[in-house]
Amino acid sequence: MDHILKEVPDIIETERLILRMPMPGDGKAVNAAIKASHAELKPWLGFAQVLPDVDETEANTREAHAKFITRKALRYLIFCKETNRFIGSTGFHNIDWNIPKFEIGYWIDTRMTGKGYMGEAVGRLTELAINELDGRRVEIRCESDNLRSRKIPEQLGYELEGILRNDDLSRDGTRVTDTCIYGKVR
Repeated sequence: MDHILKEVPDIIETERLILRMPMPGDGKAVNAAIKASHAELKPWLGFAQVLPDVDETEANTREAHAKFITRKALRYLIFCKETNRFIGSTGFHNIDWNIPKFEIGYWIDTRMTGKGYMGEAVGRLTELAINELDGRRVEIRCESDNLRSRKIPEQLGYELEGILRNDDLSRDGTRVTDTCIYGKVR
C-alpha cells in the first residue's frame, strides 16, 4: 500500500489530552507557547534559536499540516482536555514506511512541565506506532545532556541502545554533543 493511503488518526485522545494534527490558524497559540518557553527550548531545538514571529510559526504549522496529509511527517499538537489550552507538540518524523519505523520528537510549554503530560502523549504515540501503524521500531533521540527529555523514554520503557559520541553540534553551534538513542521494537 502506498503510505499516503495509510489510515492515521487526525485526533487522538488520552485521559487528559487531545492530540490533533496542526491546522491553519494554530500558529498564534503555538507561537505564544514558544515565546513563553524560549529560554528552556533554545538549548535543545533548532527552531528556537531565533524567536519566530507569529507568521513564521503559522507557516510552519501549515507545512506540518501538509506533511501530515502526505504522511511525510505526523506532527500532533497537544491540548489539555479540561481547558482546551495548547500545551506542546509531539509527533513522528524521519518515518520509514518500508519497515515501518518512526522517530518521535516532542516539546512542551514550560508552564505545563512537571504534570506528566508529555509522558502521556508520547506513550500514546508509541502505542499508535506499534499497535495501529504496524511499526516495528520506534525511536527517540536526544542530546545526552538533556536530562528532562531523556526521562520520557526511560519512563516509558524504551531501551537506551547507545550513545553516539561527538555526534552533533549543539543547537547554537558552539560545542560537539553526544546523542542518546532510545528504541522500542515490536
